[in-house]
Amino acid sequence: MNPQTPGPLRYSDAGVDIDAQDRALARIKTLVRGTATPGVLSELGSFGGMFALPAGAWREPVLVSSVDGVGTKMKVAAMMGRFDTVGRDLVNHCVMDIFVQGARPLFFLDYVAAQRLDPDVVVSLVEGVARGCREHACALIGGETAEMPGVYETGEYDLAGTIVGVVERSALIDGRAIRPGDVLLGFSSAGLHTNGYSLARKVFFDRMGLSPRSPLPGGEGTIGDALLAEHRSYYSLLEKPASEGRLHGLAHITGGGIPDNLPRILPPGCRARVPRGSWPVPRLFEAIREGGEVPQADMDRTFNMGIGLIAVVGAAQAEPLEAELLARGERVWRIGSIVAGEPGVEWA
Repeated sequence: MNPQTPGPLRYSDAGVDIDAQDRALARIKTLVRGTATPGVLSELGSFGGMFALPAGAWREPVLVSSVDGVGTKMKVAAMMGRFDTVGRDLVNHCVMDIFVQGARPLFFLDYVAAQRLDPDVVVSLVEGVARGCREHACALIGGETAEMPGVYETGEYDLAGTIVGVVERSALIDGRAIRPGDVLLGFSSAGLHTNGYSLARKVFFDRMGLSPRSPLPGGEGTIGDALLAEHRSYYSLLEKPASEGRLHGLAHITGGGIPDNLPRILPPGCRARVPRGSWPVPRLFEAIREGGEVPQADMDRTFNMGIGLIAVVGAAQAEPLEAELLARGERVWRIGSIVAGEPGVEWA
């Protein structure tokens, strides 16, 4: 093995371009300022982001936090050369993770990593994050960019984020109000949201030999467009009912699907009964199932199957809430009920 040519080594020789990171950060500062809310006390570039709860605004504030990423959806974004949607995906996912406990978002921090950072791609990613934050009056108060040669492949990016929100202790939604007889209302997803992409990619690109620009089998548009459909946020739809105490429980349907996520909010003595066929399963999921001959049990535990959120409400509250949502143009289905039994999901 021949030794390398002697001479001074710089960080850029190891594959890390600090100047490129600085160029991206200079453009990102404007995006971050556009999300500022009254509680923000720090500028981007500080070692830590600072946020102050308004004095006297809360009696017993409970901070609710979550951290997540968009997973291998980033691979589809890279294949499409389109990075302007996944940042909003990330924010919406994280917002829903804390909203199901009643929290409203306060601030967000993001993390972007790659083998080599392209400033234009980084800015595109953060633009999506900033857009999602602005839509939820959530401040983007900091983040991190990292170049890691040898960890990621050329052209690959990773995107993750942390959110912190707040809720009055008395307004926490923790499932304790759920009772047999309650109704399950299912809210439509926009597609896979941010889960199940490893299996979807294997079916479409490996098993079927298709590309992101191939037409969706049996459906409309391309596979890439279907897979990059943005994660929905149901915050604006349900913020008011949640604050009024009309929701007994909320379940964000992410990895693990309905069978793994709905039981997370069920108290002892309560079981969810979900009849198959109680909502229309979008063509995207059927195309994955058919193309990969995926067993139904795997579909159920990998994907949301067209239901991005489940609200558990009292039987008397179901119809008025449905009417409100219909008036706002929202599609919602009664997808089951709560029955007596051990916590879990039974398909009917």
